[in-house]
Amino acid sequence: MAQEIILPALSAGMTEAVIARWLKSHGELVRKGDAIAEVETDKATMELEAQADGYLAGIAFDSGATVPVNSIVGFIVQKGDDLLVEGRRGSQAKVREQPERPTKRQSDMGGQAASSQITGVNESGKLRASPLAKRIAAQRGIDLATVTGTGPGGRIVRIDVEGILKPERPAIAIETPTPGLSLSDHRPHISIPHSMMRRAIARRLLEAKTTVPHFYLHAECRMEPLLALRTEINVSRPADQRISVNDFIVKAAASALQAHPKANVVWTDQALLQFSEVDISVAVATDGGLITPIIREANHKGLGVISEEVRDLASRAREGQLRPSEYQGGSFSISNLGMYGVSSFTAIINPPQSAILAVGAIERRPVVDGDHVSSAELLMCTLSLDHRCIDGALGAQLLASFKEAVESPLRLLV
Repeated sequence: MAQEIILPALSAGMTEAVIARWLKSHGELVRKGDAIAEVETDKATMELEAQADGYLAGIAFDSGATVPVNSIVGFIVQKGDDLLVEGRRGSQAKVREQPERPTKRQSDMGGQAASSQITGVNESGKLRASPLAKRIAAQRGIDLATVTGTGPGGRIVRIDVEGILKPERPAIAIETPTPGLSLSDHRPHISIPHSMMRRAIARRLLEAKTTVPHFYLHAECRMEPLLALRTEINVSRPADQRISVNDFIVKAAASALQAHPKANVVWTDQALLQFSEVDISVAVATDGGLITPIIREANHKGLGVISEEVRDLASRAREGQLRPSEYQGGSFSISNLGMYGVSSFTAIINPPQSAILAVGAIERRPVVDGDHVSSAELLMCTLSLDHRCIDGALGAQLLASFKEAVESPLRLLV
């Protein structure tokens, strides 16, 4: 009996994912627990595992396809099953275009009906072409009768139509006018499709900026004591294990949140959730966008442990290898752009968290000490707060405690 391979929700709020690549091929023997495909979500690349012993068959989506959650992506069958023969034809499609996604109704259908819809098999014998291929052909005056289809069952797909075009400047895609764009936007350009991560970032930031009542607090921290202590600590440490300024900032933020537990909260429609432990999200830039792995219980960890965890999480974040539990949750975020020479900036809160600290570069600037003007190493920090959770006075106390911890770094070693 064939067992359906269903694309599950691999993380909270996941509605779709990209089949990055199949690790097993049609007809290949698999064992329960074997990784059969790599699935790219909006945050990471994870493995889809076989849930039974058998042979992989009926692959419905090629590598690169965007697939809704709960869709049937293939089957695990036993020897002698017809799908071992029938599935071979479907798995030979070179490209299956992402814009053609099954509807919810199609996703809920049985395996045979859903597979028929996905492959576009037309039993009437009419010309078989995807809607996108038809639209491109109509726009560019291409007779589909002259095009050879490479899709399932000979179906004509986008790549078949685009493949017969020979633009004089192949490095630049000349796009047709898009509704909503002004004529001045129709210059030669390349079209970069949104990744799953970029779509998720756009959706969450729009939600945050339009629904969360932000307010901002600023503070300058004198950094000479911290820089001197960091130099002393790192003298005997290997180059790849040295403590960074950002490690101190994570520890100082954890210390401040522990001192003001009423600020260690997240917002829900029913209640504020106040946490006893301090879990801090650290923003990491990746090729696909920003991701925020979490230092759990940072209030109980020393600088060395925090530094090691930040390096490990950041490295795996850039490789797309984080587990959902490593980036979901947290009550406070830190975004540091100082290494890019940014003096100061304001950051957008990551819901349902209630605050994010934006950290700029350490710069030597003039300061006034009594009647004298001297220079000092200064760090500008901006704290963005959700006014539903944290009032101005509490936010000011939190930032003051952070500033005190940064300027008296020996306290962070105790």
